[in-house]
Amino acid sequence: MADSTEPRSNENRVAAYIDFDNIVISRYDQVHGRGAWRKDNVYRLGPGLTGASDEQREKIRAATVDISAILDYASSFGTIVVSRAYADWSVGVNASYQGQLTERAVDLTQLFPSTKQMKNGADIRLAVDVIEDLFRLTDLTHVLIAAGDSDYIPLAQRSKRLGRYVVGVGVAGGTSKSLAAACNEFADYDSMPGIRPAATIASAKNAPAAAAAVDGGTNEGADEGADTDSASAAAPSVDVAFMAPPVVKRRGRASAKAGPTIPGAIGDPVQDAATSLLLRALRLSHEKDDDADWLHNSEVKKQMVRLDPAFNEKVLGFRSFSDFVKSRGAIAELDEDSQSRRMRLSI
Repeated sequence: MADSTEPRSNENRVAAYIDFDNIVISRYDQVHGRGAWRKDNVYRLGPGLTGASDEQREKIRAATVDISAILDYASSFGTIVVSRAYADWSVGVNASYQGQLTERAVDLTQLFPSTKQMKNGADIRLAVDVIEDLFRLTDLTHVLIAAGDSDYIPLAQRSKRLGRYVVGVGVAGGTSKSLAAACNEFADYDSMPGIRPAATIASAKNAPAAAAAVDGGTNEGADEGADTDSASAAAPSVDVAFMAPPVVKRRGRASAKAGPTIPGAIGDPVQDAATSLLLRALRLSHEKDDDADWLHNSEVKKQMVRLDPAFNEKVLGFRSFSDFVKSRGAIAELDEDSQSRRMRLSI
């Protein structure tokens, strides 16, 4: 009789690696504006945030990263068997996360700065550990890398070459587009369940300033600067640059089109980019199987994710992929009479 503690052969086993400095700094800059981390001297604060002003503490609180959200996302792919976070844990902000990390059984890897520029070599150490684990733990099926640095592109590519499914997690505005493309799947931190989007935080933060401006409490130059900061912090959670160029297909003929002439365009750049992505996925799927008039929804979505690992219909405001397709009725037709969800190009 087999040992009941032996893992099932069909069970996915996930290894999660977090470039902690990268995620925390990117989130802080996303919420408070590009370069805010260094401008506010947050990285100089010691354990317990010694010497931090009330303003610094409030900014740190507003940009707090929920590590549990990342780990919960990792667990959706299977059982987490390896979880490591890389950072200089002597930095006050990083040290404040130790309780949250240890509660989730995350190994804390200490990396002291090796240069005056505060570089700690997290990318090299993380990459070495991933490759070592892939050869040592041959049953690993998924590798999750929470980071945004383009230096991780070769690591993602090599992990895929070794037969693992690579999942990336990053913060919009602080993630290399090439890194997202190198993964099998990529998720924006803002899109995870329970996460308050940076745009919402920025709006709440700027509300008092906006009210003061209405009352005449700010000058013209200050208003201009506030608008710039707000625009930087309120960047959309889905990077339009991730999306593919619009492609339109007529029955029996496919052609590429540029500009705003996308059938079923909504007027919002992010939504229109998703429409063009759906068009491209449908075109490729029909060309792959010329005899298939109808395509399974799941196959079309898989193709969309292959084209753009950052695609997620829930980020766009839809409860399901079918709801997303229904909203694009000008280009896609759903067959709801059959038990299996199917769709096809309607143009």
